Amino acid sequence: MRGAVTLLALLVLGALPSGGGEIPEATLVLEAAVGLPGSIPAAAPPRFVLKRDRQVFVGGSSAVWVGQLDKDEVKAIENRVKKLRKSGLLTPAVSFGDDTSKRHRLRLLKDGALDVVITGDPATAPPALRPLASLVSDLLRFDHPTLHPLAPAEYAVAAREGVLVGGCRQWLLPLPFESVLAGPQRLPADEAKRWPAGADPASVCHEGRRYVVTLRPLLPGEQP
Repeated sequence: MRGAVTLLALLVLGALPSGGGEIPEATLVLEAAVGLPGSIPAAAPPRFVLKRDRQVFVGGSSAVWVGQLDKDEVKAIENRVKKLRKSGLLTPAVSFGDDTSKRHRLRLLKDGALDVVITGDPATAPPALRPLASLVSDLLRFDHPTLHPLAPAEYAVAAREGVLVGGCRQWLLPLPFESVLAGPQRLPADEAKRWPAGADPASVCHEGRRYVVTLRPLLPGEQP
């Protein structure tokens, strides 16, 4: 019972994107609660990241794609953000409607950092919030001809006590389990080839207890 309660708390917290680590030179980051039931959305890579060098990253539940925008494409995004800043719509908490199962976090890191937690479906946003809803929708389905798969070089490994449906595996990763319980730890990707990654958690048995373990793909230069 104790493990089930712990897992329930983890899933509730995990439903809201946590921001992961800091991404050097990022100017815009959108995180989204994605994944199937039983997944840990906070362990997924960011849905969209734009950097100062015009490099862009697009994430799914575990996979990441990378591409390069031109100056006009970046300018178009920045102009939309500037209009939103001037509108006063970017408060710390924004609701598009009653569907709290859809949650996003928009971080604007250029010209003054803003952190906006958004609940609800962008499609149901009231008229005053439609410019923000339009930006979120466009970033969620962002596509670009230059995008190509990016194999992560490292993961941020984290663990919490909890029980997943089914069996569990032994702790065989080359990290002290106590350090992973204390906080996310870096791990080279080639050390975890047979482990689920991103929003898909692993069930681990260790010293008579069961744990939920996640491996969040790290973007280049990102800290756990």
